Amino acid sequence: MPEEVVEWQDAGPFLRGVAWWDGDRCVRADPADAARLPVATWARARMPVGVRLEFVARGPFEVRYRAAALGTVDALREGSRLWEALRDGERVTAVQERPREGARVLRVEWPGGPGVLYPPEGYAPVLLGVRGARPAPRRPRWLVYGDSITEGWSASAPSLGWPALAGRALGLDTVNLGYTGAAHGEPASAEQLAGLPGSVLTLAFGCNCWTGVPYSTGLMGETVAAFLRLVRAGHPRTPLLVVSPLPRPEAEHEPNALGATLAGLRAAMEEAVRARITAGDDRLALLPGAGLIGPGHLVDGVHPDDAGHALVASAVARALREELDVPSGNGFFN
Repeated sequence: MPEEVVEWQDAGPFLRGVAWWDGDRCVRADPADAARLPVATWARARMPVGVRLEFVARGPFEVRYRAAALGTVDALREGSRLWEALRDGERVTAVQERPREGARVLRVEWPGGPGVLYPPEGYAPVLLGVRGARPAPRRPRWLVYGDSITEGWSASAPSLGWPALAGRALGLDTVNLGYTGAAHGEPASAEQLAGLPGSVLTLAFGCNCWTGVPYSTGLMGETVAAFLRLVRAGHPRTPLLVVSPLPRPEAEHEPNALGATLAGLRAAMEEAVRARITAGDDRLALLPGAGLIGPGHLVDGVHPDDAGHALVASAVARALREELDVPSGNGFFN
């Protein structure tokens, strides 16, 4: 291995999971198009969920950062308070540090080799520099659109949300576009996805269409059809997996304000996806969500626990491999 760099390097070459930039901040929606997004979507997009550093180091290294959003940690995302370093998918070290105003330096104790460092995303730190490590090789980008479950709520650490787990298993650069309380299949989000480079795409929304912004089954079917059409305008042959809503016991057979149960909304989504596949989209696949986890995996009746996230990750990775022939990556994190 070449001699490690002892001077500060820009953090940019180390960063993964980046969708767009807003000045020096990583954001998860296009700031130039923010006016067309629901307020809830843009609010969540400003949190750098899934953004991380991927590196190779011989030993301890340092990260320079600036806290950008003090006091914004989500109550249901306790794990977002941690700096967490992983090697071969296993946690090597975790540091709980409450950022203060101004630039600070974090020392990461590291045994050597390749790894990934997840920052405390709830504090929205701006990552400024790295010393004592080298950037890891880049991997194909996986764009994952969804709601709070995709964002990783109730996983005990950012590394344990299902997109993070599946991305490491597949050797992909996961770009987390999950928006808590949002992700209703808005056309603006579909067009942003269409313009964002990616080698694989996954859509996993619909639970928020039962409540919050209620959909009828007819509206759900039309929304999914339109969303897929808009995404395909920019990604006509990109492997695309749709995951229908996970189980939510209170909603499965309870009509919302427009008379739709979650079971009915899920069926409408699945029917719209199957119709497009039948019409000739052979790079599109469906993963029905109802049977992926059980009620015992839900910490609050909605969001999966760590075991639930792991089950979803395994099912998604398997579907991408078997249904869409997405190859496993270079083994960097396998």
